[in-house]
Amino acid sequence: MRLLLVEDNDALGKGLYAGLTDAGYAVDWVKDGETATSAIFSEEYDVITLDLGLPKKSGIEVLNEIRGREKNVPVLVLTARDTVNDKILGLDSGADDYMVKPFDLHELIARLKAITRRSKGRASSEISYKGIVLDPGSHSVTKEGKRINLSPRAFDILQTLMENKGRVMSRSRLEESMYSWKDEIDSNAVEVYIYQIRKKLGSEIIKTIRGVGYILD
Repeated sequence: MRLLLVEDNDALGKGLYAGLTDAGYAVDWVKDGETATSAIFSEEYDVITLDLGLPKKSGIEVLNEIRGREKNVPVLVLTARDTVNDKILGLDSGADDYMVKPFDLHELIARLKAITRRSKGRASSEISYKGIVLDPGSHSVTKEGKRINLSPRAFDILQTLMENKGRVMSRSRLEESMYSWKDEIDSNAVEVYIYQIRKKLGSEIIKTIRGVGYILD
């Protein structure tokens, strides 16, 4: 799952980057509002953590631009601004959640999962499809009740496909779900992970649309 971390404090940013990466996110980290806006409108993110006190463009300005251009990516504001008016302004500007620094990393991750789940229209963290149950919260997959072990990136691809049932996902979109900017992408990475999923869950589960991408079938 791809996450954009917008934080200008180096020490906090490094800690968040490490913690969120360990939690399974593909993290891109930017340190100012202008770079954040550029990234948001050029990449596909599953969720964003956004500081408000940013150089070049404030977090509120970034939020207003995101929502003004009808970008529906979930956003969690993570800031030292703790007054009621600050919280109201952040939420009214389009934030899906608001956390005040200092915070607990485990709570942050739980809230990120919750707003991502809600953005997909799910009350439960589990996603089901033809006897397959994927739970992003526990990072588990079962088929007809039997636990299936997938590599983290194969899991990301399966999650993206299951969250977009009935839609063809291009190779580039699947790559975006797995990799951050710092990662080196193998030319046949998607094909390798699709093969792994088919081997574990059945060759018929994912259909290839030649020249377009992949779809659950």
